[in-house]
Amino acid sequence: MIYQGVYRTPSLWCRLHSTYVRKMRYLFKLKEDDGICRQAQNSGTFYLFHNLSPFVKKVGSKYLAPQISVAEMKSILGKFKQNEQMIEDSVLIGCSDECMAYFALDLGSLEKSVIESELRGSFTELRKAFFQLDGKDAPLLSSAQALLRWHDTHQYCSKTGQPTQKNLAGSKRVCHTNGIIYYPQMSPVVITLVSDGSRCLLARQASFPKGMYSALAGFCDVGETLEETVRREVAEEVGLEVESLWYSASQHWPFPNSSLMIACHALVQPQPTKISVNKLELEAAGWFSLEEIMEALRREPNPLKQEDGSFSLFLPPKWAIAHQLIQEWVKLQASSPA
Repeated sequence: MIYQGVYRTPSLWCRLHSTYVRKMRYLFKLKEDDGICRQAQNSGTFYLFHNLSPFVKKVGSKYLAPQISVAEMKSILGKFKQNEQMIEDSVLIGCSDECMAYFALDLGSLEKSVIESELRGSFTELRKAFFQLDGKDAPLLSSAQALLRWHDTHQYCSKTGQPTQKNLAGSKRVCHTNGIIYYPQMSPVVITLVSDGSRCLLARQASFPKGMYSALAGFCDVGETLEETVRREVAEEVGLEVESLWYSASQHWPFPNSSLMIACHALVQPQPTKISVNKLELEAAGWFSLEEIMEALRREPNPLKQEDGSFSLFLPPKWAIAHQLIQEWVKLQASSPA
C-alpha cells in the first residue's frame, strides 16, 4: 500500500530521487500500470497529430508543437461529439522533470480544418516540420509519430490473425488469444560522413527537398556488424572503399519507419576518389570543400535557386544527426594542421 501510494502521488515520488532517475522510474511505472497511467492522462499534456502529421503553431518567428491540456482535449472532443474515452487512444512519449506526463494522440478521424481553426495552427508533414521546429520539440514528435505508426500497423497478431490490444501507455500490444506480447521495434541504420581528408562527401535522394544533401545512410543487413554495414553502403552507393571509420553518436529517426540512426565518420584514401553513383539508391553525390560546407551552414535552411536553374547547397536541420556529423567534420578540419 505504501509502495502504490508513493507512485500514485507523483510529486512525492519525484522528491525521492535525482531528476533523471525519478523520471525513468516514473515512466517505467506508467508503462506497467494502466491505473497509474490513466491518472497521468488526467493531468498530463498532449501533442496532437492528424494522420501522423504533427500539429504546429507559429509563435513570433518560431514554430512550436504546443502541448494541449486535458481540458482543451475534452473541449475539442466535445465539439465533435466524441466520447472523452478517445483520450485513452493516446500513447505515452515522455515526461517533464516534474513528472508531468506527455502523450501523443492522432485525431485522424476528425475534421482537420476544424481542429486547426480551433487551435490556430496547422498539421504539417513531419519532414517539413523538422526544418521549422525548435530543437526540443523534434525528438518528441519523432518518437510520437513512430509509436503512433507502429500501433496503426500492428493491430493484429501475426500468429493467430486475431486483434491485439494496446496497454494504456502504448508501450506494447497483447494478443489475448495466446498471450503473445508485441513491443515496438527499431531498425538499425548507419549514417556515414565520408571524407578524403580535405573534403567531405554528401549525397541526395530524389525525395529530398531541392538543394539538400546529406550523409550516406543505409539499413544494416542481418548478421552484419556496424563496420561491415558502413563499408558495404559506401561501396554500393558511391563506389569507394573505406580505409578507416569511427563511431560518433546515435539518434532515433522515424523515416521510413522507426529507425536507430548510428552515426559514423569514414575515411577513404585520397586517391582514387572518383565517385560512381548508384542511381538505384541516389539521385546525386559529390565532394564538398570546407568553404562550401561553411557557406551552407551560414545560410538559412532554405533552397536558393541559381541563375542556371540549380539550387544552392543546404543541409539537414540542426537537430538531425547528419547535421551533427557535418559540424564535427568542420571542427576536425579547423583543428587539423594546414
